[in-house]
Amino acid sequence: MTKETPKALFVPPISPAAPGPLYRQIVEGMKREIGEGRLKPGAPLPSFRVLAEDMMVSLITVKRAYEELEREGIIYRKQGLGTFVAEHGAERSRTMKRVRAEELMRQALGEAEEAGLTGQDFLDLAKRVIQTKGGQGDE
Repeated sequence: MTKETPKALFVPPISPAAPGPLYRQIVEGMKREIGEGRLKPGAPLPSFRVLAEDMMVSLITVKRAYEELEREGIIYRKQGLGTFVAEHGAERSRTMKRVRAEELMRQALGEAEEAGLTGQDFLDLAKRVIQTKGGQGDE
């Protein structure tokens, strides 16, 4: 069953050296793959054990990641059948990403204000960041 979903398709490599706990890296990687449509609604996901072996992490790490994704409505489990991408998983994933982006923007604004930047300075800084990222800023 799990052979239908190649590992490289849905979870990018994780690393203890990367920021954040391993389970969060798995959560974010899966949200990205689902949100960007590479994992479609109803797509089967590997069992805890298979994913843990593939990623060389503990079962507890994978279980925690799956539980968080399930709480957020991005994946679901069917007893005896496995774990799957939820029907509205991509939409939920993008919504959660937007909420997180707004939270990070608020934190960044607080840091900018503490550094003495004005609102316009912050906007200018945000535009520079977008441009260096390769984005298409609205002018």
